[in-house]
Amino acid sequence: MATLQTWRKAYGALKDQTKVGLAHVNSDFKDVDVAIVKTTNHVECPPKERHIRKILVATSLIRPRADVQYCIHALARRLAKTHNWTVALKTLVVIHRTLREGDPTFREELVNFQQRGRFLQMSNFKDDSSPIAWDCSAWVRTYALFLEERLECFRVLKYDIEAERLPRPAQAQDKPEGAAMGNYVIQYALALVCALSWFVFW
Repeated sequence: MATLQTWRKAYGALKDQTKVGLAHVNSDFKDVDVAIVKTTNHVECPPKERHIRKILVATSLIRPRADVQYCIHALARRLAKTHNWTVALKTLVVIHRTLREGDPTFREELVNFQQRGRFLQMSNFKDDSSPIAWDCSAWVRTYALFLEERLECFRVLKYDIEAERLPRPAQAQDKPEGAAMGNYVIQYALALVCALSWFVFW
């Protein structure tokens, strides 16, 4: 079992390196593509801050709307193609961080993109490569639902629950369970959600 896990990690790292290499050669948006792959790689640790900053710059108000749309499309493509819980979770973290810390342009374009494609609808997501991955997949689905509800709230009410302090009731099933409870990347994502709950209720 350990050998299989080691092989999967090596394969994931190889896929990431290949995507970075292809982005350097083939992409008109190579800085964004490389930042997205490096921020959402297969390594079980939170996304690196310097790569998140590149994505925040790429989706800032000073950039053309086409650049922001490309970044959202690239994140959605990364989310849609992966079956790895780490990549999926880190992609959701990047989306959440950009919603929190980025310009309103990103949020507006993300709402429009979500309406067209519902890319955050991940109720069928599963990584069955191990029992731990199975537990972590449940948290990925919950986190995606949280972000989807947040975007829907903004679309309907024109309120951003972090910026406007609109309360969202806490639910017991939102907490990670099983092996996911002790995972560092899951705890990082949970801290983002808990920070929101603290901000809303205090």
